[in-house]
Amino acid sequence: MSSYLEEYVVETIKRLEKPGLLLVSTNMEGKSNVMTIGWGLIGPFWGTPVFIIAIRPSRYMHEFIEESDEFTINVPQGGMGEIVEYCGTVSGRRHDKFKECKLTLLKAKKVNVPIIKECKIHYECKVVHKIKVIPESIPADVKETLYPEDNYHTLFFGKILATY
Repeated sequence: MSSYLEEYVVETIKRLEKPGLLLVSTNMEGKSNVMTIGWGLIGPFWGTPVFIIAIRPSRYMHEFIEESDEFTINVPQGGMGEIVEYCGTVSGRRHDKFKECKLTLLKAKKVNVPIIKECKIHYECKVVHKIKVIPESIPADVKETLYPEDNYHTLFFGKILATY
């Protein structure tokens, strides 16, 4: 991993834990959606840098990523905690979170999904693999706590095409 990417990764991990990161994807009609993520992995996999995200099929964002096979991860600046919280609690099915939070979308460099101007770091990702979490492989305490409704995540492996 290049040194500039390592610098970004440290800040990304800090923000992933609190307040979270802003995930953006676009559906086939060209509509974009944003949601907050607090789970993810970043690093080399299969000889290339990847960002792995976990999205439940019940989330509106799931269908966006399934349709486009692309997403951007946007690392919020300090002071964006309320926006990050809002984007994690309100559904894009019923709200235009970009408009309501006054977020500016900019064209990305390598993917057809926009980035959020107000964020400090951006990752542009192309899905290279996905896998559904296997219920039988999850420890009982985790299943009981995090999956009481059997709504198991899909893990999307996004090859990082650009970071800035």
